[in-house]
Amino acid sequence: MTKAELIDVMAEKANTSKAAAKRFLDAFTDTVTDSLKHGDKVTLVGFGTFSVTARKARKGRNPRTGAEIKIPGGSAPKFKAGKGLKDKVS
Repeated sequence: MTKAELIDVMAEKANTSKAAAKRFLDAFTDTVTDSLKHGDKVTLVGFGTFSVTARKARKGRNPRTGAEIKIPGGSAPKFKAGKGLKDKVS
């Protein structure tokens, strides 16, 4: 599903305009992104938890040359599905 398709479905289910649904979706993604940037978790009970995980620096290999390279550490977003979502999907 694309973002445009998601907006269409949200507008239909919420009985609102597509422009309003787009604003709601953008506000949600901006809020989650800002919270993760500040190191907070976002938990939606029954749906899941958005969080940030730290990645350690590691060594890798260039697949073309086989030379060893250093891969820097950093942060990565993570989503863990909640029980309610897991139960509905499976």
